Amino acid sequence: QETIADYDAVAAGFDAGNANHDVSQNIESLLKPLLQQRGSSLEAASPPPLDILDLGCAGGRDIVDFARRGHRPVGLEGSLAFCELARAKAAPLDAGIEVWQQNLCDMSLPPARFDGVFANAVLFHVPSDCLDAVLAQIYATLRPGGVFFASNAHGFGEDKEGWTSGRTPGTRSWVCWLSEAS
Repeated sequence: QETIADYDAVAAGFDAGNANHDVSQNIESLLKPLLQQRGSSLEAASPPPLDILDLGCAGGRDIVDFARRGHRPVGLEGSLAFCELARAKAAPLDAGIEVWQQNLCDMSLPPARFDGVFANAVLFHVPSDCLDAVLAQIYATLRPGGVFFASNAHGFGEDKEGWTSGRTPGTRSWVCWLSEAS
């Protein structure tokens, strides 16, 4: 809850600061094998729509990208402030995009609901003692042949699991990362 409060405290600024961050290579790494399974490609004019879960969707940048590519994204986020930003960002698309507010460690995902799960720079906020349950939920929500994409921040030269100073003087954030290989 403290990590969620940390993001709630800075949601608008964080969202604005990441609005133009290009993660297209990560999105395409998720989509490419799924489209190939369906006899399509990233370059297709009308790719078959995929059901994508954006885990830790923050302010909704990537769910909008998925929708603009013709897919059916669902965002999942613990921060209420981020959920509100993501819903507002998705609303003009009139695509029925859902944003679910759930804590990653207490997720309840529908079985076999998604073709792909996109976890871009989010799993490092999951404490190792609940990571197995989080991964089991992700696995169970994937359809047969589904793809799970995860990226993580590097460890800034240190292995660390625990609390770090938050984005405001009164908050803190949980991180779990490994240092970069030398």
